[in-house]
Amino acid sequence: MKRVLLLGGTGDALKIARHLGRNDVYSLAGLGRVPDDLPCRVRVGGFGGPEGLARYLEGEGIDLLIDATHPYAARMSANAVVAGRQAGVTVWSLRREPWQARAGDDWRFVPDWPAMCEALAAFSRPLFTLGRAPLSHLDAIPAHQRWVVRCLDEHPGNAQATVIGARGPFTLESERALFTRHDIDVVVSKHSGGAATEAKLDVARERGLPVVMLARPAAIETDRTFGCGATLLAALDTLRDTASAHHIQTASRRNEA
Repeated sequence: MKRVLLLGGTGDALKIARHLGRNDVYSLAGLGRVPDDLPCRVRVGGFGGPEGLARYLEGEGIDLLIDATHPYAARMSANAVVAGRQAGVTVWSLRREPWQARAGDDWRFVPDWPAMCEALAAFSRPLFTLGRAPLSHLDAIPAHQRWVVRCLDEHPGNAQATVIGARGPFTLESERALFTRHDIDVVVSKHSGGAATEAKLDVARERGLPVVMLARPAAIETDRTFGCGATLLAALDTLRDTASAHHIQTASRRNEA
């Protein structure tokens, strides 16, 4: 039977974790809420780089490593591939498709934080939906701007920044109310994909507002890559059925001998 280590922290990963077994492990960085209702083990914290992760794979007898981290968690994804190679463990990845622009969208892609700040220079009420990244820049907000920063947990803001702790999914109605309440004139987003946070893009389109979009890191090649969790779970079931059948056949041959 294949033993799985699932690297998660996303809603997609949580759905997979709910289908794992009691010998499997769901690993979280520890930045968000830790679920306590899963059938598998839950591990919180880092591994100590690719070498530490490789040691964990070997020590725990992991047969399959599934990387279902956020599309922007490039370092963790790279560590997973290196560790898998060192430990001789198969690595799968779940990478949801990015959003596709529609008629009326004004998306402006930028590669990094400095380019983002430059793209925002003409605006006064940006809504940041980048997670915690903007929190380290609250003391450098331009005088003409008032930021709204939305991330998973609440944090103190300042005279020029309102920080909102909230978790998706977000509805169209709630996003409309947020935009109106804070007079948002530009949205700042990762090109993450997924339905949970897409409503902000719908509201930006309705209001003719631009979206400054942080470009995705280059995809890291793994043994198998899946675009949705359902397809990955189906492949996992097939893999486990094959392993179980092989185990039964081997045991049968031993008994006959």
